[in-house]
Amino acid sequence: MFGGLAKSFFGSSNDRYVKSLNPILAKIAGFEPALQAMSDAELAGQTVKFREQLANGATLDSLLPEAFATVREAAKRVLGQRHYDVQMIGGIVLHRGEIAEMRTGEGKTLVATLATYLNALPGKGVHVVTVNDYLANRDGRWMARVYGFLGLTTGVIIPNLTDEQRRDAYAADITYGTNNEFGFDYLRDNMKYERTGMVQRAFNFAIVDEVDSILIDEARTPLIISGPTDDKSELYISVDAIVRQLEPADYEKDEKQRSIILTEEGTERAERLLENAGLLQGANLYDFENTQVVHHLNQALRANMMFKRDTDYIVKDGKVVIIDEFTGRMMDGRRWSEGLHQAVEAKEGVNIEPENQTMASITFQNYFRMYPKIGGMTGTAATEAAEFYDIYKLNVVTIPTNLPISRVDEEDEFYKNTQDKFRAIARKIGEHAAKGQPVLVGTVSIEKSELLSEFLMQEGVQHKVLNARYHEMEAHIVAQAGRLGAVTIATNMAGRGTDIQLGGNLEFRMSDEHADFIEGTPEYEAIAERVRAEIAAEKKAVLAAGGLFVLGTERHESRRIDNQLRGRSGRQGDPGLSRFYLSLDDDLLRIFGPDTLFAKMMRSNIEDGEAIGSKWLTKAIETAQKKVEARNYDVRKQVVEYDDVMNDQRKVIYEQRADIMDAETVGEMVADMRTETVNTIVGGACPPNSYPEQWDVAGMKTQLKELLNIEPPIDDWLTKEAIDPEIVLERVTAEADAMVEAKSKELEPDTWVQVEKSILLQNLDHHWKEHLATLDALRQVVHLRAYAQKTPINEYKQEAFSLFQRMLDVIREDVTRTIAHAQFQFQAPPELPELPDFITSHFDPFTGEDDTRDIDAGTLGLIQTQLPPLQSPQPEPQTFGDDPAEWEGRVNRNAPCPCGSGRKYKHCHGAVTA
Repeated sequence: MFGGLAKSFFGSSNDRYVKSLNPILAKIAGFEPALQAMSDAELAGQTVKFREQLANGATLDSLLPEAFATVREAAKRVLGQRHYDVQMIGGIVLHRGEIAEMRTGEGKTLVATLATYLNALPGKGVHVVTVNDYLANRDGRWMARVYGFLGLTTGVIIPNLTDEQRRDAYAADITYGTNNEFGFDYLRDNMKYERTGMVQRAFNFAIVDEVDSILIDEARTPLIISGPTDDKSELYISVDAIVRQLEPADYEKDEKQRSIILTEEGTERAERLLENAGLLQGANLYDFENTQVVHHLNQALRANMMFKRDTDYIVKDGKVVIIDEFTGRMMDGRRWSEGLHQAVEAKEGVNIEPENQTMASITFQNYFRMYPKIGGMTGTAATEAAEFYDIYKLNVVTIPTNLPISRVDEEDEFYKNTQDKFRAIARKIGEHAAKGQPVLVGTVSIEKSELLSEFLMQEGVQHKVLNARYHEMEAHIVAQAGRLGAVTIATNMAGRGTDIQLGGNLEFRMSDEHADFIEGTPEYEAIAERVRAEIAAEKKAVLAAGGLFVLGTERHESRRIDNQLRGRSGRQGDPGLSRFYLSLDDDLLRIFGPDTLFAKMMRSNIEDGEAIGSKWLTKAIETAQKKVEARNYDVRKQVVEYDDVMNDQRKVIYEQRADIMDAETVGEMVADMRTETVNTIVGGACPPNSYPEQWDVAGMKTQLKELLNIEPPIDDWLTKEAIDPEIVLERVTAEADAMVEAKSKELEPDTWVQVEKSILLQNLDHHWKEHLATLDALRQVVHLRAYAQKTPINEYKQEAFSLFQRMLDVIREDVTRTIAHAQFQFQAPPELPELPDFITSHFDPFTGEDDTRDIDAGTLGLIQTQLPPLQSPQPEPQTFGDDPAEWEGRVNRNAPCPCGSGRKYKHCHGAVTA
């Protein structure tokens, strides 16, 4: 009560914060007259002046008022758009590394230019992150006109770019791109073998558009780069045979969660069966060494006991094809992850294709937390403010609208079942469309969109249905959704990036209806003037009909998505209307359960086709949404907790790789590894305070031969004199160093450095890849520790740390062994086999839900995972004559074709014809 009273007198903390920015707004306005008087050349020269001031010690904050005023004037001259004061407030918030919540239609794309320009002045690069490639391309090219006028360069990261093009785009002052493109480029960069091959610069500042969609909705699905693993067919078949011997009493199924666990008796039975099959190390299934086996056992259990043929999948042409649980359609090309697909293939007795092994992965949380400063903007962030602060330390600031909102938000209407609800919706849409009011309908799935479309056809209502596949085409449809009597059905209105303008959109109408005319020509301007008059007249008619009517067919599990849909109406002070229609069959209402008092009351008191509306019911739905939001937040928090463990290790490995690539020589690093290896061998064979007769001399000699390729005369040392472990250590180290020194003299110094770097990087990458696979398997099974009253995340941290330490030890030994046994031959390097294309994916590690649909296949370039062969003297080039018939048998099939086409011989003149 007192809080509400105080707020009415003093305003909320958000209101006070926004008000505190007024003095900065006054300073910005103060620069406007002088800037308006400048010529274009003088205005463009502001950038050089600002950069000189920065070089002389000025700060970005001190430059902000004049820089923002400069961008405002440039946008007015180039785009014909002048920033409103509320947009200036949004720009200040972005520059301060906070989230600006601005309503739909308030011009967020233009707001971003303010903070982007200011933060690009130091020349360290600014990334503007969008939700899809169409928006990255559109916004980048559109706003580049402003940046270019002021002397800054702009790059756009889209699919199908070469490394050189990506490098140029990242080298620009400002770079537009999608979250997936930025994230995958970071991972790919850290798989390169030379600094010059990397495309990204050091991180500086990022502005994230639709920040709630990117940092919250997509945050539970890590970005993953994977490649094919070794063939494990025998393992899958063996584990499948063991699972088939288990009885129903050996496991417990949870149909709802689609999970299955072994009982205590089942665990003992599985241990005996695995032991007999030679797959178990030790006697305990859940020992550290059996992590991979447990993982495959669990997947085989799920495949056999939870997944049903002809329901979850079918077998077609000897392949397991997934069936979409929502549409019932076959999903050719899609495969379950984490070895589940292989387990189903083993169950069905078809050919087992190798699973893809994780080679690099990162969550969006940890990717974006690498930026020293990050800002964001969206229409809906306040409901997730706590999560933004907890995970990213970002404050949410709600920016007031330029004009007061005049949209009417009506109470929800409740129906008994889906059929009644959709009939009522179709009639309501028909009524509003008949009087000329445009209607935007929001559904939660494509299936529901198609169902509503059928009802509208029965009512004879013309409409358009959007799906989430063609972003550019969608933008054209959304842009015209405000025309007289238009009816548009959309599955999800988040992140469309296109305003619904009442009466229509001039730019899109010209490109759709008059694409043959060139912008700027007299003919184009004449038609544009006529279309502009038509739009103005149509807008008047739409306003008279009540503006845009937004109709939600059910509540989403997040209030934020509902608010995004509502926010499409009432743009820039326009009138509008919104209402949601619900039924007991809706997914969200099922949270209450069919036996609750709420459901019984609804079933018994509502007649077929009857609707009720009440504030109490709306409030109950909101409470349910808050519960679901809290659960989803817990899931995302769990993802980031697990990835934080991997992230610490990822930083160590990536920093180590960078140090190796940057170092002029890595001799000291390799020598340290060799010394540590010698210490471990000698220390193990000759314990402190022991007598020589107690030493394991034979074991020490075997290890020294295996790891260091040396055979020191230890027996002679022991017979000739009394020595202690320190002396043995010193002499063995000297012999090992001498052996490597002699080996290094076989090559040129620069070549030897390259050899050492190559061996270090290849070993690091190989073992890191294996380590990631083990961590993936560990994460899948560690939750079972909860049954032993242990906290899974703590267990995961301890196990992951031990695994990491073990990995570092193995890397040290492998590098030492490889260098000690390396032999060099001066001849042409052999032809390397062609590498497969690697796969980028974006799937949920806990549910297996696949969000890869946002990733364009064009980004999946070939990732080099083997170093190029060492440069060595090449043989004289061979000549094969001009007759291709004579080349067969003389030209290596993997060599370039002698015809000069640039293709391999086997793909050119050596191609095998049927």
